[in-house]
Amino acid sequence: MAVQPTRIGLAGLAVMGQNLALNIAEKGFPISVYNRTTSKVDETVERAKKEGNLPLYGFHDPKSFVNSIQKPRVIIMLVKAGAPVDQTIKTLSAYLEKGDCIVDGGNEWYENTERREKAVADNGFLYLGMGVSGGEEGARNGPSMMPGGSYEAYKNIEDILLKVAAQVRDSGPCVTYIGKGGSGNFVKMVHNGIEYGDMQLIAEAYDVLKSVGKLSNEELHGVFTEWNKGELESFLIEITADIFGIKDDKGDGHLVDKVLDKTGMKGTGKWTVQQAAELSVPAPTIESSLDARFLSGLKDERVQAAKVFKEGGFGDILTDQTVDKKQLIDDVRKALYASKICSYAQGMNLIRAKSIEKGWGLKLGELARIWKGGCIIRAIFLDRIKQAYDRNAELANLLVDPEFAKEIIERQSAWRRVVCLSINSGISTPGMSASLAYFDSYRRERLPANLVQAQRDYFGAHTYERTDVEGSFHTEWFKIARQSKSKI
Repeated sequence: MAVQPTRIGLAGLAVMGQNLALNIAEKGFPISVYNRTTSKVDETVERAKKEGNLPLYGFHDPKSFVNSIQKPRVIIMLVKAGAPVDQTIKTLSAYLEKGDCIVDGGNEWYENTERREKAVADNGFLYLGMGVSGGEEGARNGPSMMPGGSYEAYKNIEDILLKVAAQVRDSGPCVTYIGKGGSGNFVKMVHNGIEYGDMQLIAEAYDVLKSVGKLSNEELHGVFTEWNKGELESFLIEITADIFGIKDDKGDGHLVDKVLDKTGMKGTGKWTVQQAAELSVPAPTIESSLDARFLSGLKDERVQAAKVFKEGGFGDILTDQTVDKKQLIDDVRKALYASKICSYAQGMNLIRAKSIEKGWGLKLGELARIWKGGCIIRAIFLDRIKQAYDRNAELANLLVDPEFAKEIIERQSAWRRVVCLSINSGISTPGMSASLAYFDSYRRERLPANLVQAQRDYFGAHTYERTDVEGSFHTEWFKIARQSKSKI
């Protein structure tokens, strides 16, 4: 038990909570911890002893936990989103005082954060919704953190966050005050949506190289290791290389081949796609990654479908063609990079659209900076994104930044070759295909949307605009068509 009041408290000691608490203690901030299941408290205290007698103090009841923290109190919650957050706030609020601050560090829906900030303000409490990225390793050694809500609350915890966050040379701690209301949670949600897109694109690169290029796991390990030394250098490419190098401890071969092809999810990707639809922001790369997870979940149906189509002459691969491995590897690398630009462009545009709607004033370049370390999507590529927004804070789309535009032009031929090869081989690359379609649609001055709008006006009198005269117009298409048919 702490003799002196501790600097901060943390409630919720699952893996992320334990690791973040130990990180805070290791940085020299005495911390009180609490969990409804008391065995987790004892486990965390024991870890603190083993990991260097860290200044971490455990409490089995909420009253003594709250009272152990110096005033104005700051308490981070890391509990499951939804009702458990409300219950934890209710439990802690019984012992909190005016000016105390609650920080929700979970993946919460941004509107819930805004509702709670208003509710606790009635009792004189401050509130932050803080996205935390980096998984259990990041929480322990330095995550990327996205706090939004009360600026006063942020200033109460800023000294801790600046030391606990991942530190990146030349760009500083991977944390910043995001903005008002639920902006921190919203930014973390879109971060996760971009992460969905990134992971899907990497999986597609793997599928093409393995299924069409016939690369072995050893070769894939080498390819991804090499890619991690260049423009694709990132946490996700690094761990993908690691995965291809790990043998199965329960049998022969590599572990990756024994993992069931069924991807789970917790909801942030779905929220991102829903918000994109609400705000009319095209996000096809992120949307395709979500659809790919849904399709992966239909494992039993896919097994049966494979049998049906195999009997009809469709094998797993439609054409068993010989390819130049070296050329294919280079083409897939370029296609992956170009597609990745599209995924980030969509995510950044979604954040900008929400910021405008809510008046948050979010700085996209600063978000790219704090994602450079600690988080799951950390990548050398984010340096380029920050520079793009530094050059032009009002940049309409990353695709039209001069540097990114040049890179896409240089890679688009390889990108098209990979997508065409995949289609002809019967390999689905929804992320790469959607990214290419996004690029081709965005770069074209005129799209066939004129026909769609004409159809809308034909059956629903929705009117249309003209290219040569201002104003809205409606044509009696049906009458004109009927008259012309009667003359035939």
